[in-house]
Amino acid sequence: MEFFNPALKENITFVRPAYFIISGFVGIPNIKYYFVFLFFIYIISFIGNMAVMTVLIMDHTLRSPKYIAVFNLALTDLLSSSALVPKVIDTFLFNHRYISYSDCLTYMFFCFTLLSMQSFNLVALSIDRVMAILYPLHYQVKVTHRFMLSVIAFFWILAVTVILIAVGLITRLSFCESVVIKSYYCDHGPVYRLGCNDVTPNRAIAVVSIINILGFPLSFIVGSYCSIIYALSKISTVQGRMKAFKTCTGHLSLLAIYYLPIIIVYLIGSKISPNARIISLSLTSVVPPMLNPIIYVFQTQEIKESLKKLLKVRGQSKLGTKN
Repeated sequence: MEFFNPALKENITFVRPAYFIISGFVGIPNIKYYFVFLFFIYIISFIGNMAVMTVLIMDHTLRSPKYIAVFNLALTDLLSSSALVPKVIDTFLFNHRYISYSDCLTYMFFCFTLLSMQSFNLVALSIDRVMAILYPLHYQVKVTHRFMLSVIAFFWILAVTVILIAVGLITRLSFCESVVIKSYYCDHGPVYRLGCNDVTPNRAIAVVSIINILGFPLSFIVGSYCSIIYALSKISTVQGRMKAFKTCTGHLSLLAIYYLPIIIVYLIGSKISPNARIISLSLTSVVPPMLNPIIYVFQTQEIKESLKKLLKVRGQSKLGTKN
């Protein structure tokens, strides 16, 4: 990491702490029940996303490019919940608030990379919907497995690169005063603000990360739905417009669940207490991964039918074993 830290090369006095202290959720009565609630959210999220991934793997009819993006969304949701929730519960419910410097940066990298991919997955699904509605006759030619895999690979590379730079720039900071992180995990903003030397590069990459995670995806998605609405307006019959729009309802639900809470929290963040803001932000991180598989199971007919088929086959196999 010396590339990010010229102070190490120049032998400048540099203070790197042995550990940080995560201090979120301070002074909230009965907060332990909230962590029990988070545990149940995690269990539902784990089961739901595992179910969607299992269905997509076992049912060979669900191998279209769209379901590659759905599988990646379920995988990312599963990994992000697993990276965040157990650690939050361990930190606050069991009072393990100390985290080593290197573990904190590693934790930060994985959490932010996976949170970035949650947003990028919605962009990948937007690309699929735009192509399906704007170019219905050429959809299967344009949106191939190779195309969708390339889109997803590009997003993974983009997320890893930006977050790696953001985390790497933390290593150039000297922490000569407080080591208390005022958040519920090793959050990038609260960590770099503890630095005693110039944090301008860290602030700049934070802005780039926000644009990368929220600005670009939201702009693309809004633009894509403007194009979809324009294309739907050209369909002569109301039934035709409704049928085409119905294919977007699942994706629109995912967008609302992911983006609306984040936007609301950031808009009113300065008007609510720090603890209320931390609870709100923690919910925006864990609730979408729980709801995404539920939405796709109930609003995607192919996944719903495939899940019923698999459950029916499993039930019959159990009956056969007992007999």
